Amino acid sequence: MERVPLVMPDREENAFYLATKRRRMGHDQSAPDDWSQLLAGRVPTSGVLAQRYGDLARDTGPLVVAQLGQSLDGFIATRTGDANFVTGELDREHLHRLRALVDAVVVGAATVACDDSRLTVRAVPGPHPTRVVLDPRGVLPAQASVLTDGAARTLWVVGPEVDTPAVRDHVEVVRWPSAGAMEPREVLDLLASRGLHRVLVEGGGRLVSAFVRAGAVDRLFLTTAPVLIGDGVPGLRVEGQDRLTDALRPPVRRYVLGEDVVTELELSRRDTASGGLPADVPDAS
Repeated sequence: MERVPLVMPDREENAFYLATKRRRMGHDQSAPDDWSQLLAGRVPTSGVLAQRYGDLARDTGPLVVAQLGQSLDGFIATRTGDANFVTGELDREHLHRLRALVDAVVVGAATVACDDSRLTVRAVPGPHPTRVVLDPRGVLPAQASVLTDGAARTLWVVGPEVDTPAVRDHVEVVRWPSAGAMEPREVLDLLASRGLHRVLVEGGGRLVSAFVRAGAVDRLFLTTAPVLIGDGVPGLRVEGQDRLTDALRPPVRRYVLGEDVVTELELSRRDTASGGLPADVPDAS
């Protein structure tokens, strides 16, 4: 009735054998690469990408991931706002992979205004997420790329008194009902009402910190670069504790990306002192 292939991935010990069968006998075509399988929601049985992103691809329910790159002394930019670039190229590729695995990426307007962030997936193959810019005071310039490039759906969430210019078709202006800060869980409710359940909170430091403090983040990818800035724009800041035993100590794993170190914190299990994550992922340096 039909032929259903069981496609085996190429590995060092079987690649020549499989290539010969395809070339001489017309057997199965090459298996999809690991990243293509992850994008399709399938987790390869082995490999660095499977270990690093398998849990994100496997979890099809609501998910909030946060990512932040900072210096060893905890800053994301210098005192003048210069942030090009704190972390290296491999960490930017890692960030683009996270974008490709979520429905929406959330940033603060000040971060977009400073860097003119495009918030699209360019370093790897993958779909662009919906771009969500939180702008309670209306500081996002009208010429910002997210408002003008038409590359991806964009939600521009503004305060009740903010005047906005005419926008292009890919932009939806969302009027927040009250003045002041936008509470993280209410932001997630807004996105869920639009079918956006898998969310990446990307920056800046204050926004990521606010989502972490609100207990709204399931997994935090914190990248530290081997640089000492000394003073500048702070990175991650959580609520202080009087006793070290009360400090946040979730399950973690680490991997190396060039000169940078990524620490993945499973904040959905923040009350667990150990366990919950696989062993450290092999580095990609």
